[in-house]
Parts: sequence; structure tokens; C-alpha cells
Amino acid sequence: MKSKKLERNVLAALFAALCFCGTYFFKIPMLHGYIHLGDCMVLLVGLLLGPLYGGLAAGIGSMLADVIAGYASYAPGTFLIKFLAAFVAGGIFRLLYTRIKSDTSRIVVTVLSGISGGILVILGYLLYEAIVLRYGAGAIGAVPENIVQATSGVVICTILYPMLYKVPSVRQWAR
Repeated sequence: MKSKKLERNVLAALFAALCFCGTYFFKIPMLHGYIHLGDCMVLLVGLLLGPLYGGLAAGIGSMLADVIAGYASYAPGTFLIKFLAAFVAGGIFRLLYTRIKSDTSRIVVTVLSGISGGILVILGYLLYEAIVLRYGAGAIGAVPENIVQATSGVVICTILYPMLYKVPSVRQWAR
């Protein structure tokens, strides 16, 4: 039992590092921030580790990327937003997983879970920028880029998840 818990903790730490790397190292500068591979990792970790561990890994890794990249004012919001995105995507995936009968169904559930997480990211940053950072209506300007980022995260996650699912040691955590 202890080794299972230790293994889950190690995987969560590994995925936190992957969320950090996907956000910090693989980015394309945009007018309002940047687009990165981190959202793909956020969704993957939610699907693979489930809501709680996936949410924590996604929130911690993404938050650390903001702090190190010089966006510390976004760090608290990023933690909460990415935690919730992975939590919801992982939760929806886990709820629907028992009904999955084919690879096609798994892809549909992956897309639906990812879209749910992506919507939380888009709305979360809109609210965080408008209310907490006090950008007001100016926060709307970042929404199109957040939509592109969320969409690319869902697409890449949908491509990577079936490949990862075929690895036996990964598949055991996707249940």
C-alpha cells in the first residue's frame, strides 16, 4: 500500500515538473502573454492521475512557471485555475470512464473532459485579470489568445493521451 502511495506522489511530482517545463520552455509569445504546451500537460495529468493529484500537480507546476518567468502576480490565480482545470477534466473523465467501450469513445471523452478544463482556464483568467489584477474590461482582450491556448491544449492532449494509454504502467493510473 505504501509503495502505491509513494508511486502516485512521485508521478504527481513528475507531472508537476512536466507542467512547469511545458509552460516555461515551450512557449510562443503573444500580445497578452504567451501560448505554451503547459495546458496540454494540465489536461493529461488530470486524466492520468485523477482530480486531486492531477489538480495539485497541474497547479503547482504551472504556478512555479509563472513565478520563475516573472509573472508572480499571476501565480495564485494560475495555481487555482490550473488546479480546477485538471480537477474538473480528471473528474469528468473518471465519471465517464466506466462507460467507455472503444477507442473512439475514449477520444470523445478525452475531448469533452479537455473542453471542460479549457473553459475553466479561459473563464478563470478572464475573472482573475478583471477582478484581482483590476484590468476590468481590458481583460477581455486576452480571451482570444486564451481560447487558442485552451484549444491547442485539448488537441495535443487528445493526440497524446491514446499513445500514453497504451503504456501499461501509465494505463493503471488512468482508471
